[in-house]
Amino acid sequence: MVAAKPQGPTSAVASVRKVALAGFLGSVIEWYDFTLYGVAAALVFKATFFPSLDPLNGTLAAFATFGLGFFARPLGGILLGNRADKIGRTKVLVASLVLMGVATVLIGALPSYQSIGVAAPVLLVALRLLQGVGAGGELGPAATMVAEYAPDDKRGFYASLVGSGVALGVGLAAGTFALVGRVMSDAAFLDWGWRIPFLLSAVMVAVALYIRLRIGETPVFEAITKTNTAAAAPAVEVFRTYRKNFLVAVGGRFAEVGPTYVFNTFALSYVAANLGSATRSAALTGVTIAGALGIITIPAFGALSDRVGRRPVFIAGSVFVGLIAFPFFWLLNTGSAAAIWFAFILAIPLGVYVMFAVQCSYYPELFGTRARASGMSLARELTAPLIAGTSPFVAAALVAWTGSYWPVAGTIVLYAAISAISVYLGDETRGQNLALAWPEEERRLTEAANRGGAAARL
Repeated sequence: MVAAKPQGPTSAVASVRKVALAGFLGSVIEWYDFTLYGVAAALVFKATFFPSLDPLNGTLAAFATFGLGFFARPLGGILLGNRADKIGRTKVLVASLVLMGVATVLIGALPSYQSIGVAAPVLLVALRLLQGVGAGGELGPAATMVAEYAPDDKRGFYASLVGSGVALGVGLAAGTFALVGRVMSDAAFLDWGWRIPFLLSAVMVAVALYIRLRIGETPVFEAITKTNTAAAAPAVEVFRTYRKNFLVAVGGRFAEVGPTYVFNTFALSYVAANLGSATRSAALTGVTIAGALGIITIPAFGALSDRVGRRPVFIAGSVFVGLIAFPFFWLLNTGSAAAIWFAFILAIPLGVYVMFAVQCSYYPELFGTRARASGMSLARELTAPLIAGTSPFVAAALVAWTGSYWPVAGTIVLYAAISAISVYLGDETRGQNLALAWPEEERRLTEAANRGGAAARL
């Protein structure tokens, strides 16, 4: 491989900060948009788009459409992650941002079931699928871009800023809904007020898009484009060359992605249905506080992984999520606003966000430059429909079937165990040079590509 052209200390720091800001803001918008749908599915959509169903079935239908977005995420991961490894990280990140923003604004303008009948939920599903494609192609290329710019000894910190953007986006989505709900009546909120957070996305997308359009390509990616050694099929190279690391990454996702959507989506519906509508605001506030704290805890845990390693921090986060699975519901069931806030603080910024912080540097380090964005995107997004997208639906069904939160908490414990074991079996990657991270694999792939080119010329 050809090493990236060295930069002076000042220009290198300026570049990584600029890129980290672009990754941060883009993630804010993407996950603000994606989370809005989850909050609306828990609180609004059963009445707006599924009014003919009883409350339980309406909730299940709303959560089912929420899950469909996750089934579209692997498509986004494959298509956009593949393009990021072939044509560049920055071009793909612009495309994902536009796709998500357009879909979100159109959801906010979508007529209700009472206005256009069955076409309303059909269009809702179509737009949710577009959101899924955009989200699937966002975090992998974004984390890859920042990781490739960052210095080796501070990659955990800088790459985790992309994760901080996700935390802020989630908190902003819940906070915007909470604010709109406070300043108007329940009837007005259900009628039209819920649309305001969706429509506000247009302004946020314009700001983030302006910044992303001013970012250049990463030095390590430029090195393979100059030598014409980009992989012909990056997704295929992931499974052919990095199979073990791919499985480690997939297993590591269980304790992060499944519990996340139990905590910040299903729990909103659980609180409102079991503890009364008065607690809805407390739960939304709890998610908002958790997102705000995540802006601090994610970079802190990312920086910690630069000092002690990716695997110890990741494993500690997964174990902690397993330990607080049952206490989370105990705190919710008190009905106390302070206890509900504390439950969300334990579960999100001190739980799932620990793994998320490390993931943004650990996963790019598991793959070579030729397949890095594809590897991270596929590992993240193939778990999305199976674990994340089904979590709120399955949790609601389990509670309705058993009358208890115990099966839900037990599932979280199982997910935590899978992640801890998977990462324990993986390799430590802290501090490696991404341009030289996998020299043997890169050399073999390059030689194979050259042989293929020579055969074609014959």
